[in-house]
Amino acid sequence: MRKMLAAVSRVLSAAAQKPASRVLVASRNFANDATFEIKKCDLHRLEEGPPVTTVLTREDGLKYYRMMQTVRRMELKADQLYKQKIIRGFCHLCDGQEACCVGLEAGINPTDHLITAYRAHGFTFTRGLSVREILAELTGRRGGCAKGKGGSMHMYAKNFYGGNGIVGAQVPLGAGIALACKYNGKDEVCLTLYGDGAANQGQIFEAYNMAALWKLPCIFICENNRYGMGTSVERAAASTDYYKRGDFIPGLRVDGMDVLCVREATRFAAAYCRSGKGPILMELQTYRYHGHSMSDPGVSYRTREEIQEVRSKSDPIMLLKDRMVNSNLASVEELKEIDVEVRKEIEDAAQFATADPEPPLEELGYHIYSSDPPFEVRGANQWIKFKSIS
Repeated sequence: MRKMLAAVSRVLSAAAQKPASRVLVASRNFANDATFEIKKCDLHRLEEGPPVTTVLTREDGLKYYRMMQTVRRMELKADQLYKQKIIRGFCHLCDGQEACCVGLEAGINPTDHLITAYRAHGFTFTRGLSVREILAELTGRRGGCAKGKGGSMHMYAKNFYGGNGIVGAQVPLGAGIALACKYNGKDEVCLTLYGDGAANQGQIFEAYNMAALWKLPCIFICENNRYGMGTSVERAAASTDYYKRGDFIPGLRVDGMDVLCVREATRFAAAYCRSGKGPILMELQTYRYHGHSMSDPGVSYRTREEIQEVRSKSDPIMLLKDRMVNSNLASVEELKEIDVEVRKEIEDAAQFATADPEPPLEELGYHIYSSDPPFEVRGANQWIKFKSIS
């Protein structure tokens, strides 16, 4: 009898040492997948578009949730560090637009290519870099993804070409990357992103023309968050149907607040390009919670009520969470555990980003050129010299 009581005591004490939520999650049987209806895309020059239903596996759902929550928390931490004057210079946050970067990445291959404008932190993360490398780049430290020299607008990873500071200038570059894909005979596509504010740039229409003429595997993607800096799309564009702007290029208008809708539309667009039909255009209807940049409070040209309404009805993280919980793909407790883990990851990364040393002045001339022998470059005047090392 004593042995039996001792055994029961050991089992109970072992269970007590585990968090109650983990025991609950481990003992619950979840569905492996679920089918969801998604919003039908508006089409231009296309007879049929992406499917209106999609299957989400539990594994993918948890991955998308963690990624979107990480981007959200990372951007909020960047906001805090900027207000503490630890991050300086330009800084454009993408909280609210997480379904775009996560959904686009879910619809392509790691070997595909992506180039975007200066609201780039989320894409840098989904392309494979760590939060630590991103925050350290924001604070200008040696452990940053560009050695602390790029900052918010100039981050790079494998098959990710930035982060570009000049409005619309990345779009011709994206067409050039797509040209390289075709020239080298690779079954790859290039996602070329720009905002509604950049959509009126002349160089974008030049890139459309060349991409269509040469049938380049380029997906032009307009992230329409309704405001170009502080100007609403209605005040800036004679036509706000950005997915029709390619004219002779087929287009899709997509719910950019739904990660599943973005994923399916991206898969459709990528398959179209890989089939040799040429470029396609996607408009992602999304929303940013912060202002355009850190100098913009974001409430002088829109109301707080408008922002709150989007948060309460269309938040991408909330939408995915509700779908997963209601379809028995996950429990509220399990998702809360992920939230806790993400917050810890962000805090650890922030500590590294503030403690890591800044690059020394003598490295200012490093990494200007690729695969060249070391040579000297002049500094601010002819008497200052820096060594250039690839």
